[in-house]
Amino acid sequence: MTATTRDETPVALEGDGVELRVKEVGGDMTVAFARLPKGTDMSPAVKGLPGDMCQCPHWGYLFSGRLKMRTASGDEIYEAGQAFYWPAGHVPEALEDCEYVDFSPTKEFSEVIDHVKAQMG
Repeated sequence: MTATTRDETPVALEGDGVELRVKEVGGDMTVAFARLPKGTDMSPAVKGLPGDMCQCPHWGYLFSGRLKMRTASGDEIYEAGQAFYWPAGHVPEALEDCEYVDFSPTKEFSEVIDHVKAQMG
């Protein structure tokens, strides 16, 4: 078994108040601790992926804030205290300062992170 805390998890992405800490916690699963300041729109970061959306599913829990998730079938709002499942095909936008933890398949998540890093230049 593997465990980690937010502080023990290495920073994978950082900039403009966004912080993403990522660590593989199983052979095929990755945990991510995310902080998105109010107004963060991840659209530019995922542009170029199929549908210009994140193609990795995530299971997690929103500790604080409100988050709009844009999908091909419409927007959904998530609020602090909610557990969530975001299927492939989404783009987050922080309506308030947000903090959450999610678990994702390592291969798909790594592909998205690599793309986002390339977009950030």
